Amino acid sequence: MMNDISEIETPPWIDDVSRHPLVTLRVKEIATRIFARIASGEFPFGTRIPAERDLAEEFGDSRATIRQALEFLSVYGIVSRRPGSGTFVSHQRKQRANAGAAQRSSPYLNVDQLAETASPFAMNIASSILVPEMTRLATIYMSTRDIADLHGQIQRLEAIVTESDVFAALEEEFMMTIARGTHNALVEAMCAILHEVRRHPQWAAARRQVLTPAKIKSIQLLFRSLYEAIERRNVETAVEIIKLYVANSHDEMIYES
Repeated sequence: MMNDISEIETPPWIDDVSRHPLVTLRVKEIATRIFARIASGEFPFGTRIPAERDLAEEFGDSRATIRQALEFLSVYGIVSRRPGSGTFVSHQRKQRANAGAAQRSSPYLNVDQLAETASPFAMNIASSILVPEMTRLATIYMSTRDIADLHGQIQRLEAIVTESDVFAALEEEFMMTIARGTHNALVEAMCAILHEVRRHPQWAAARRQVLTPAKIKSIQLLFRSLYEAIERRNVETAVEIIKLYVANSHDEMIYES
């Protein structure tokens, strides 16, 4: 059973009214209940929360009200709204007061610190371990709906010619769609952490530099082949393609560093 929110964490809008948007009491009530589930760990950092239609059914309210509640949460950085992909938890839970000192000072989910200290080599090792296995699991476990989502992602990717910022965001969403396709919350969260590090200014700037029109076209072809392998449930081909993608990304980081 979920703990009462007062035992876990106070919603940020209680102490910080400077960002408080004008919403109805019902919208705030729903936002508070969703926050309680995030603060309790039911919706962990980096995972996608249920779709608006599912939340509307659960709370017995309209999708418009749910949308306002999610937007309210996004104002306070509790969730991140990603058009075409869903709503993801961006809030990291506070450790309980009786947690050990080592837990309280743990740097493992401090994205800023990770981004500042991680080397291109370290990033490559992490990606080389996680991404191929993630792709293998997704190829096996993706549902028909997951594959349809991936198809939508590849179509959006293939529409980009020169806009490196837009392409980088879509590239991330494509990989997160694969992560969600594993139906493993821990794998999805680990992938989200890698992307959070890459989104740090010093990493993002380097990534935009290498995304020339030729490079964008190369990745589009690679991702198209990856999508087709996943659609056919061809595990070996999908893994080999994603290994090539990771290796190419590593070469770019080494070149830029």
